[in-house]
Amino acid sequence: MIMPAGRPLLLPANPKFIGITLMLALLVHMLLGLLGWYWLPDVLAIVVVFWTVHQPRRVGLVLAFLLGLALDVHESALLGQNALSYVVLSGLANIAQRRLLWFPLREQALQILPLFVLAALVEWLTRLVAQDAWPVWTQVLGPLLQAALWPLVGALLLAPQRRAFERDDIRPL
Repeated sequence: MIMPAGRPLLLPANPKFIGITLMLALLVHMLLGLLGWYWLPDVLAIVVVFWTVHQPRRVGLVLAFLLGLALDVHESALLGQNALSYVVLSGLANIAQRRLLWFPLREQALQILPLFVLAALVEWLTRLVAQDAWPVWTQVLGPLLQAALWPLVGALLLAPQRRAFERDDIRPL
């Protein structure tokens, strides 16, 4: 794929860094769930979509399914509810991956918003069918906040991959 003009060349992502960020996002999501703040954005979904877009060979449907199952067990929810939502989210992110990489992070947020809304709808419909529970109006804010946080999370996760501006003898690239 040809890179857009003016974009810096990134170093390869370290698999350990990807794993650490996914585990930290899982722990943050679990902590927010324990505090009862379900209206806050799903940090794990943002990180899963980010790594699905930027590293599709390392993070994909299987990892999204396993993380969703971990959340289902933690939340004592219907087994597969979050897993289905994360698989839909990861699959749609994989489809939109090539187009998203052409845009800067702020413009990606507008294009990623429908993915977060659709994943939330899948989760809400699953709850409605299985538990006969309507979503709370505050849960509507979640996908909007996720899209708003996309540039910040993206900049933080891409920071270790950026090259140094000045080349020296210690760093060969």
